[in-house]
Amino acid sequence: MPPPLPFPRPGAGSPAAYLRVYEPLVAFPPEERDAWANYAARAGTRSNRLVAEHRMALAGVLSVPPQPVPSDEVPEAFVLVTDDTTYVCPVQTRLRSWVALGQFRDGLPDALLHAFVPPAALARVESDHERWGADQVGSALRILTATWSVPLQWLVPFAPSDQVSERSGERSEPTCVVHRTRMSAARRRVARALRTVRESLGEIDAVEELTDLGLWLEEWHPRAWVELDYAGLSRIAGVDGGSDTSVADVTAALAALAAGDEETAAQRYRSVVERWIAVAAFEHAN
Repeated sequence: MPPPLPFPRPGAGSPAAYLRVYEPLVAFPPEERDAWANYAARAGTRSNRLVAEHRMALAGVLSVPPQPVPSDEVPEAFVLVTDDTTYVCPVQTRLRSWVALGQFRDGLPDALLHAFVPPAALARVESDHERWGADQVGSALRILTATWSVPLQWLVPFAPSDQVSERSGERSEPTCVVHRTRMSAARRRVARALRTVRESLGEIDAVEELTDLGLWLEEWHPRAWVELDYAGLSRIAGVDGGSDTSVADVTAALAALAAGDEETAAQRYRSVVERWIAVAAFEHAN
């Protein structure tokens, strides 16, 4: 396995999972709807979109000088068509790159930061950031990214039956782990889980994590879809569309907790935690 690139460009370097929101065309401003409708008519598959994003990210990382944030926001999106309705999830590569860069540089000494991102490149990014406008930079991210593991709160919006079968590209590749559900169901499950955890365990860290997730879900159109894609983590975790039980384990743990069966809840929770700890360990082994 090649070493990950220590660089904050989404799609480059470390294997990641993604939580995406697909909104119907009616959720977009009138001046954008036709453009997204035309784009959707010629869009490729989810796996092809991932490959394209990865290649573009690598090009930015390997360019001289490096380009931590693209100079323009590309009009690209993931597309979902279901029940004769088109839904799109704009990739927001520029906005996600700014967010990732901010997370990367937090608490990092300048000497180490500049080894990866030269001062001139940082200055250019900050200048572009200011020109783009605070109102745009504050826009909600439509795609959340997590490297080397799947945050457990991301599993809560889904039920085991929400897993869909989609291959990663080549016929020889295993089926990817992808979960997809309607926004209404996702919000309901997160609210129920938040209530269960708070009543049973008090104000623990999971309460804050579920609260933040619930607020993020409220940002979007009520008829949107939510998708969890393990992407490159599927291979590292050694799972495919038929063998992963993470959502089932979290669902069972919450049900047991609500019923007052703390022993079963702990067992099912421990099962999924240990699974993803083992995956995250690959980052250090790398």
